[in-house]
Amino acid sequence: MVNDFTSDAGRPRLTELVPSVIGLTSDDLRVDAVIALRAARTALPVAAAERQRVMAVSVLSAERVLAELDGRSATVLSEPSRQALAQAPDAATWAGQFTRKMGISPKGFRRHAGPITVHYAVEGIARACVGNPDAILYDLLAGAIDDCTTLINEGRPQAETVDEMRLTGTM
Repeated sequence: MVNDFTSDAGRPRLTELVPSVIGLTSDDLRVDAVIALRAARTALPVAAAERQRVMAVSVLSAERVLAELDGRSATVLSEPSRQALAQAPDAATWAGQFTRKMGISPKGFRRHAGPITVHYAVEGIARACVGNPDAILYDLLAGAIDDCTTLINEGRPQAETVDEMRLTGTM
């Protein structure tokens, strides 16, 4: 999505991120939620007013999914989410009322809410009346890659390579 909405002038900068995404995959729903949450938080303060409500709902929904997956209270938002919502207080208030009675299943989040959030966020950033949307999109992508790398590596046992095993004499 970031590549599709980055200008032709800004696209070459994205190529430096390509090596970072090779092999970066996971079936963990946390990855989907973390990507959607970062996208929504990034877009919320810069997107046009008509998109801000969607982004605020997306922040709250992604936070709820992550809280459920982590076994913690969904009423406690992360500090970055609180800061993003504070930058669009009308949208945040509306989203709080809208989502109060709304539930979201992990399957529904993965299939619908997560991808829609990312699409609306990236498009909202690209169309925002800001000085350099390409820089915001780049930072969004780089941050999402960092988030995913951390999350995926935390769940993966540290495996020794054949060369490391040879050097330590364990092979």
